[in-house]
This record gives sequence, structure tokens and C-alpha cells, in this order.
Amino acid sequence: MGDLKRRRFVGLGSGIAFTAAAGGGLATAPHARAAGGTATTAATAVTAKKAASAVAVTPSDSRYPDLISGNNQRWTSSPDKVVLPRTTAEVVTAVQEAVTGGKRLSVCGGGHCFEDFVFNADVKVNINMGLMNAVSFDTSLNAFKVGAGATLLDVYEALCEGWGVTIPAGICHSVGVGGHVTGGGYGNLSRQYGLTVDHLHAVEVVVVDASGTARSVVAARDSADSALRDLFWAHTGGGGGSFGVVTAFWFRTPGTTGAAEALLPKAPSKIFLTLAGWPWEKVTQDGFSRLVAYWGTWFEEHNTPGTTAGSLYSWLMLNHRDSGSMGAVVQLDASLPDATSVLSDFLAGMDAALGLSSATVRHDGVLDSQYTSTRLMPWLRGTKYIGAISPTQLDPTTRGCHKSAHLRRRTPQAQIDAMYTHLTSTDKPSTMTGIVLSASGGRIASVSSTATAVAQRDAIMKVNFESRWYDKADDALNVGWIREAFGAVYGDTGGVPVPNDVTDGCYINYPDGDLSDPAFNRSSVAWHDLYWKQNYARLQQVKRAWDPGDVFHHRQSIRLP
Repeated sequence: MGDLKRRRFVGLGSGIAFTAAAGGGLATAPHARAAGGTATTAATAVTAKKAASAVAVTPSDSRYPDLISGNNQRWTSSPDKVVLPRTTAEVVTAVQEAVTGGKRLSVCGGGHCFEDFVFNADVKVNINMGLMNAVSFDTSLNAFKVGAGATLLDVYEALCEGWGVTIPAGICHSVGVGGHVTGGGYGNLSRQYGLTVDHLHAVEVVVVDASGTARSVVAARDSADSALRDLFWAHTGGGGGSFGVVTAFWFRTPGTTGAAEALLPKAPSKIFLTLAGWPWEKVTQDGFSRLVAYWGTWFEEHNTPGTTAGSLYSWLMLNHRDSGSMGAVVQLDASLPDATSVLSDFLAGMDAALGLSSATVRHDGVLDSQYTSTRLMPWLRGTKYIGAISPTQLDPTTRGCHKSAHLRRRTPQAQIDAMYTHLTSTDKPSTMTGIVLSASGGRIASVSSTATAVAQRDAIMKVNFESRWYDKADDALNVGWIREAFGAVYGDTGGVPVPNDVTDGCYINYPDGDLSDPAFNRSSVAWHDLYWKQNYARLQQVKRAWDPGDVFHHRQSIRLP
């Protein structure tokens, strides 16, 4: 594994990006993880008159430069002020002041939005949710309450250390929950436990009515009012920045009862975590094709919820040849039946596909080769580790470009060939450039495509085309590589992965502004149908009911009908 440099795990950062939703933190606040707490369930919980004063950072403030951009340095802003609220009342006040003053506002969570939905020249007021990051158990709703400014690490630590439970969410621990959850949310436990939103119970949202009045509402899965249920549903995959500012989430798995420890999935005691790395000089075109085909076929054939194979998770990182190697990450709950043999067989299959089979050695019962290294470790420690092995996913100084696809079947040969052509090109994109396949299916597929706003329930994988670099002068080269590679792979369907029996559109948490541009989307499928398919019409109705003035909008927010 020595030849597998850390920076080549660039693809790890792809699984957890999010749009311009409320939520996501800029700081960790362990002291905020107190148990207890209550929540107001009335539809009009807070008014601006009751609000205190939030932190307001203006251009003359020394903090300002840190708050006007996120992790993608392609996008920056120059707002009149950045507001950092500590309470829902302060969010109501900030929104009301922006609406009254006719000022465009945006909301920042963890700052991982791939596009310019949060940071752009039109924004005059940015609401940064980083200070609202408490995690607690709310006895009034019998659910875990998470402030919309919490990071995934805040949530993992609080839930695991306090109650032994978790939610199936992303691996990049600096991502904020706000955008991650509202876009659907997924990660290494999703094939075992489902999407993040499959465990969402309620949201508190600051909305603006037709009169221009800001207020907060709590919308739950089981709200008596159908309009509130619709608002909740829209936050289970509709993306951020379209309906209001989320200030809190409540989590409880549907159908669970009893004590807090029984209301969410148990955090695994220990996991097998495998890192694989194959030097590009040992990879032939046939071997590359066999690997991609094997990986997709395996997840197509091992897709049954509740089984050990149906719980195994993997990222396959097809890095550009100039990076030096390709890699994979595999995770499996070590307590599941026959976990060692399932994992060993999967790993051996990848090596064999590449034609690189070699003598194996045992690590905690798992058969490793010279190209794979498996460790058995506690779940929380493993989660922190996997989130830290790639500096690029946490590096706030990179520039980036990303595109995505859902696949319902293994990657077709024509697409594999196009991938190989671009991954072995000689045009010298950044060494942090490649195509990442991430597993889906399992428990994710057990939920209806209309039960939440996430429409792509039967996909077996996501595909993320990504490049990261540091110098603005390299923008054209790296953006051009991503556009050309993506357009070639999906060239048969107009340059985008249109919903059909193989491909199934795009992932809103990997937003792609090019989908709205006919120069790049030459299909007859509109950008919003690539994200939400049949669910878009209902999302538009929720938009009309809860944001009739289109206060909350960006380049790819839900449009008024």
C-alpha cells in the first residue's frame, strides 16, 4: 500500500457534497451535545419580534474573508453582511430584514456546495448556520434533535457516544447536515440502513409567506396538516435553498418506539475497512474494463436488503493515469454473518478482474492481497479515519468541478471505453482528477421512489466525475476535461445520463450548472427531471405553497409552477 498516496483518494470527498441548504457547521461544538431539550411543534413557533441579535460580520470585520467562500474556491461572494444566528428567532429576524430590504440572501452550512448556489455576486446577505450545532434528544417529539449548523462529525460523535446509535450519512466529517440531509444523504452505512432521509422525522424551517412575513414552522412526517407533511417531504431529497432556512432536524426511524437507544440504527461495534490500490502501470485496458464491469455486476447481483452482501459498501476510484494509481475503499459491518468470507471474495474478485491476483495474507480473517489492506476497527474510529485519509476532501483551498450520474445497472462497455480514453488522456489535467463509482442499492432500494423526494431508489451506483486543483489559471483545462469526459460517456443520450433502463439522472447533492445549458445537455430531458424525475411536479406545488415569492432561490432551485 506504500505506493498508494493519500492524495489519490480524492474521490472520497465526492460522497457528501451538498447544495445551498440551511445547515452544516463551520465548527465543532462538543459542549453543545447535551441530552434533553424540547421543541415547539406549533406551525408558527417564532416571530421576528421575539428575536435577539445574531452575530453580524461586515466587510470591515477581520472574520469576513473566512465567511465569503466555501470549500470550492471557484465560487466567492461579497455580501453586505454575513449573519451567524444562534437561535431560530435570530434566523427569522435575518430573513425578515433581507426580505424587507429587498436583498438577495443565501444560506451556508458546511460550505461544501459544488456550485455557486451559496456564494455568488448577487448575494447581499448570507446566513451562516455554523453556530446552531447542538445535538440532543428531544423528549417532546421523542426524537434526536440536530441543529442545522452541525457537521456530520458532530452528529456521529454525539449519537454514538451518547446513545450508541447513528444515522447513515456521508464520510466527509466537515460536511454540514443541512445540505446533506435535504439532498437525500448517503454514505458507507446506506446499503445497510438506507438513506439519511429514511430516518428523518421532522424539520424546523423559516419560511416567508405571500405577504413577505417570515416565520418558523415545524413540519413532521406525521404532521396532522397535509401542507406541513408536504413541506417535510420536500426536505427528504428536494435539495437546499428552495423552500426556506432549515434550523433543526429531528431523527427517528419510522416504526420505532421505546427508549432513545431504540429509535435509530445501532452504530456497528466494529467494521472491516479495506483500502485497495493498483498502480496504473500494471493496469491494461482489458483489465480496466473487467474491473469496472465486475464491480458493477457484483452490486447488481448483491442487492438484497438485510443480507451481508447487501450491506457491503464500496467506492471505486478511477483516478486519472497521471495520479499514478487507482483505488477502492470497502466497508462492512464486521458483526454480520460470514462478513469475512463475503469481503474476502469481493476483494479477490477485483484483483482477479485486473489480472493481478497474487498470494493472499490474512488480516483479522479477511484474505488480503499485496494490493489490498484490511483493518478491523471500532466504527466511530474508522469513520473518523476514513474521513481523514484524503486531505483534499477537507482542503478549503481547492477549486473544483463535479458531475454525477445514477446507474441502475452495471456500466455498459461503451461507457467504460469512454472512461478509459479520458482517464488515460495526455492533456495533463490535475492529478486530483478522476471518476468515482459509489455503491447504492440494498436498503436504499426498499423505499418507494415517491415516498421521499429522492426518485432514484433502484440505482445500484452513483458516478461522480470530479477534478480538484489550486490555481485559477488551470480552470479551463480541468473544467474542460470534466465536461468532455462526461459528455463522451453519456454521448448516446445527449451528453447527460437520461433516465432509462441503465442510467437514471443526476444527484442534486452533486449539483451541476451545465445541466441547465443546452450546449452541454443536448437531450430532451430538462435539468430538473434529471434530478427529481416524476417528483418535480410535487416539489413545485410545495414551492408555491411555502415560498410563493421565490425568496429562496439559486440557479437550480425548485421553480414556481
